[in-house]
Amino acid sequence: MIDQRAADGEFRILQRVVFPTDDLDVVPLYVETNADRGAAELASELLAESLGNPAAISAMPPAASAAPGETQTSIQFGPGLPELAVPDAAPRRSALITAGRRVSFGTYFNAFPASYWRRWTTVASVTLRLRISGTATIVLYRSAAKGHSHPVQTISIDADETETVRLSLPLTQFVDGGWCWFDIVAGRRGATLADADWATPATPAAKGRISIGMTTFNRPDFVIEHLRTLGDAPEVLDLLDAFYVVDQGTERVADHPDFADAGKRLGDRLRVIEQPNLGGSGGFSRAMDETSLAGRSDYVLLLDDDIKLEPESILRAATFADLARRPTIVGGHMFSLHDRALLHSFGETVAPYTWLWGAAPNTTPRHDFGRRNLRNTPWLHRRVDVDYNGWWMCLIPITIIRELGLALPVFIKWDDAEYGLRASKAGYPTVSMPGVATWHIAWLDKNDAIDWGAYYHVRNRLIVALLHSPFRRGGRLVAESAEIQLQNLMSMRYSTATLRLLALEDVLSGPEHLHRELAIKPQELRDLRSRFIEARSAPDVDSFPPVRRRAPANGTESAAPANKKEIVLRAAAGMVHQLKRPRRGARERPQVAVPAADAHWWVLARLDSALVSAPDGASVAWYQRDRARFRSLGIRSAMVHLKLRRRWPRLAAQYRAAAADFTSPEQWRNTYQASAGEQSAGQ
Repeated sequence: MIDQRAADGEFRILQRVVFPTDDLDVVPLYVETNADRGAAELASELLAESLGNPAAISAMPPAASAAPGETQTSIQFGPGLPELAVPDAAPRRSALITAGRRVSFGTYFNAFPASYWRRWTTVASVTLRLRISGTATIVLYRSAAKGHSHPVQTISIDADETETVRLSLPLTQFVDGGWCWFDIVAGRRGATLADADWATPATPAAKGRISIGMTTFNRPDFVIEHLRTLGDAPEVLDLLDAFYVVDQGTERVADHPDFADAGKRLGDRLRVIEQPNLGGSGGFSRAMDETSLAGRSDYVLLLDDDIKLEPESILRAATFADLARRPTIVGGHMFSLHDRALLHSFGETVAPYTWLWGAAPNTTPRHDFGRRNLRNTPWLHRRVDVDYNGWWMCLIPITIIRELGLALPVFIKWDDAEYGLRASKAGYPTVSMPGVATWHIAWLDKNDAIDWGAYYHVRNRLIVALLHSPFRRGGRLVAESAEIQLQNLMSMRYSTATLRLLALEDVLSGPEHLHRELAIKPQELRDLRSRFIEARSAPDVDSFPPVRRRAPANGTESAAPANKKEIVLRAAAGMVHQLKRPRRGARERPQVAVPAADAHWWVLARLDSALVSAPDGASVAWYQRDRARFRSLGIRSAMVHLKLRRRWPRLAAQYRAAAADFTSPEQWRNTYQASAGEQSAGQ
C-alpha cells in the first residue's frame, strides 16, 4: 500500500538500507544482482542428502525465480545521479535501477534479521519504508528458520515524483528464525530508490549515548582511517560522547602527521590515552573504566584497531541495545579484511565439557557470501544463540560494567569469552547480531598457539574454566591439555611445551600473579622462547643447510588418522621414536622440508629434524629432536597435570573468591598506575 499519512516521528528506525562505497568485493553483502547464486550448489547438496529418501526431494525449497534477463542487474550507487530528483538523498542510500532489471535486498547488511528482534527486544512488528519513483514492482519476502522463503506482499508503483511506500509485517512467527527482505523489479522507465529503512512504531525508549573504546598497538595508520570514517558519519557522531584510543604502542597515534586533520570532526570527543602495553584486556578495561567514570554514555563499544568500520553497524548495535528487554551485550560479526565477503563465524560458544571455544551449533564457519547468498543458505535463517562475542566489535551497556566489573586481567585471549560467560551468569545475554559487523585481519594464517602466545592460550583457558566450568574437575580439559602437551613434545616444539608448562605452573600459583605480571610477562615469554632452536626462524629455506630429501619417505604420513585406533598406533610409534637416538647427521642437515599445512604431530613425531614453514608463509624454522629434553619436559608435564587435576576443586574456589577483586576498577587503576610508574622508571 502507498501511505503518506504517517510522519517520520511515528516510527523508530531499526535498520537503514545502505549501499557499499567503492569496493566491488563487498557488493554481495549489500545488494544481490543474481538471486540464483548458490542455488545449483544448494540443490546438489540437498539431493545428496536426500538419497534414499524421495520424500525429501519434494520438500526442497525452490530456488528464487527471476524472469529471463532479470538475473543480471545494472545498478549505480551513491550521489550524483542525474535521474535522482530527491534533494536530501543520502550518499550511500540511493540507487538508480535500470528498466527491466531486478535487485534483491536479501543480503547480509540489508535484509532484516527478524528473529533476533523477536527474541531479544520489545519490537512486535516491523515496517519496510521506501521512498521511490519511476515504475517498479516491490516484493516483500520472509523466511522461516529452516530457510524456506516466500513473498508476503507485492505492490506496483508508477510515479513521476517520489512516493513513500510502507509494508508492515508482525514478528509473531519468527520465534526460531527467519529474515525479511525485499526485491525491486524496475519497469519500463526504471526506478530510483531515494532511501529505504526498516522501522517500528515509535516506542518510549530513548536513544542511548555511546562511547567507543579502541585498543591499539603500533597501528597508527589504521586508527587514522577510523577517525576519518567516524568523522564522515554524522549519525554516529550524534550519538557519540567520546572516542577513547588507548595507545599502548611505541609508534604513537598522536605523532602521525595526519592525526590532527583526521580527528578534527570529532573535536574534544577524541581522547588518546597513552599507557604501557597491558594487552587487549588492559586497553579495553581502560576504555570501559573511563566511560563509566565519565558518566555520560549508556554504552561502550569496544573495537580492535586492525579493522575496517561499517558505521551503520554502530547505529544498529546501539538501537538494538536501546530496545532490548533487558541490558544486553550486542556483538558484531567478523568478516575478513582481505577476503571481504567471507564471514568467519556467525556465532561462538564454549563447549562445557571440553571447555573450548568454537562456532555455535548449526553454523558453518567461513561462509563466503560471494559464493552463496542468504536466500540459498538455509542454516543462516535459524537464529543462533551465543555465549560471547569477540571484542573486535562488541557493545556493552554501562549498567553491566558497573555491576560486573572490568575485563579479566589476562593480557590477550579469553577475556571477551569470560566476560560473556560472566554476564550470562548474572542474567545478561550476549547477542551476535546479523547486519552488525566489521572487517578484521584474519588470524587463520598464523598459529599463535605455538609461539609465545601459547602461554596465554593455555593459562587463560584454564583460568576461565576454573571460574565458570560446571564440572568439579573441569571436564576433559586437563586430560586434553596433557594430550596436546605430548603432541608438542613429539613435534619437537620444545619452546611451546615449555611455555605451556609455565602457564600451568602459574595457574597453580594462584590468582595473585594476574595483575602483578600483566605488563612484564610478554617480554619474559619472548625471551624464554628465544632460547630454543626451533623458535629461531629465517625468511627462506636457503638460510639453512639443504634437506636430505624433499618429503617424508611415506607420502601418506601427512594424512590425518582416520579413527581412534590409528591415532593410538601413530602416537605409540611416535613415542617409540622419541626414545631412540637421533639419526647421525640430523643436526647437520634437515631430513625434510615440511609445509605448514602438513606440520602435524603424526608427521613430525617420526622425524629427527625438519624445516617447518610458518603458517603465514613468511619464515622457516629448523626443528631438531632432543631426546633428553623430551624426557625432562615430559616428566615435569605429567607431574604438573596430575597436580592440577588433584587441586582443581580448591583452585576453582580460590579463583572464584578472588574474581570480584581482580576484575574490579580499583584493582585495574592500581595496575595502570603501577605500570606507568615502572615505565617512567625505565626511561
